[in-house]
Amino acid sequence: MIGLADSAAHVLVGNVSDPVLSEADHHHLARVLRVRAGERVTVTDGHGAWQWCEWTGTGLRVVGDGGVRVLPEPAIGVAVSLIKGDRLDWVVQKLTEVGVDRIQPLVAEHSVVRWTADKARAQVERLRRIAHEASMQSRRVHLPVVDEPVSAAQFLALPGVVRADLGAASWSTALAITLGGAPSATAVRHRA
Repeated sequence: MIGLADSAAHVLVGNVSDPVLSEADHHHLARVLRVRAGERVTVTDGHGAWQWCEWTGTGLRVVGDGGVRVLPEPAIGVAVSLIKGDRLDWVVQKLTEVGVDRIQPLVAEHSVVRWTADKARAQVERLRRIAHEASMQSRRVHLPVVDEPVSAAQFLALPGVVRADLGAASWSTALAITLGGAPSATAVRHRA
């Protein structure tokens, strides 16, 4: 069976039925990947819809059936502290490649990295571009959400957050079940 991995390239577009490439993605296909006219390319809208196309040398032409892939449940999100250098770029790239659905930059109390509001906007846009590129590279049809940075307290107050540190003051029902017990009033505690 022919699948997404069999295409010469995979790109994100606004509408899979009428695929129009961004200038950056056009450059990527034509100049970086050097896709030849007539080669098959897959496109996705980043929300699960995908379509087979043919690279004409100047753009894309729809040539075959595509489909829609439903986002698996439950959605998986990961919060990651702001870290120095390009390590956060690498983390976002790898989380995207392994299929994480949501990436939450986290302003940790002891983190050395601090972003001003302007820098946060620019950095989040850069991280979203990295997730975009990693989605194309890994042939994903669901683009992960990269959120604006929040504090640890704001993040822990969100519903459905499961903490990875077992010595935490706050436990979720899911963590209590994972540890082998049925949830009980004493196993499920919330921060005051």
